Amino acid sequence: MSTKINAKETEKKESHQNRNIVFPPQTSALFVIDMQHFFCDPPSHAYLVDSKKIIPNIHKLVMIYRQQALPIIFTRYALLQTESPGAMGRWWHDVLYDDNPLSNVIDFLHPLPNEHVIRKTQYSAFFETNLGQILKKLKVTTILITGVLTHLCCETTARDAFMRNYDVFFVVDATASDTQELHDASLRTLSDGIATLVTTNEVLSWIR
Repeated sequence: MSTKINAKETEKKESHQNRNIVFPPQTSALFVIDMQHFFCDPPSHAYLVDSKKIIPNIHKLVMIYRQQALPIIFTRYALLQTESPGAMGRWWHDVLYDDNPLSNVIDFLHPLPNEHVIRKTQYSAFFETNLGQILKKLKVTTILITGVLTHLCCETTARDAFMRNYDVFFVVDATASDTQELHDASLRTLSDGIATLVTTNEVLSWIR
């Protein structure tokens, strides 16, 4: 997966900067969306090839957030055996259950005991979870999105966050889809009215 932003996306990125949307590290939360063995392990039938390219960048962001004692929110898509897969199950003809080891966050990004892990059953991390209460308690105003898949769980969570009045920053080289076309298309639509596109290095420089 290329980590470059094309010319049109660069224009969008600059236009957001002109809107004076500033990234405030101390009231931000890093979202690590669905970096699970299910999507990140080559033996899994749902393996995303480009997931391996974004893991180092996500790790850098996780480490600096830990160093600065800033909040990190991990999410994992997983259903209980008693829960209906609903439309997701009908669409994908596939269900990832909570007792499946593939549902866990990969070891390299393994959450610490004091870090929040949101189990979700839909694309959005906000849907029928306590994420909103957690963010309110932490006094978070800004969300930094990383993880998979760009055009599904990452984008849907970004849109839901925006609708809840959070400023959303989307890390272009720390998110991935199953095709470059879907990744790029998602970035283009998000940059037009939902999220500020950023790179890992930009975020690291702001926090340092």
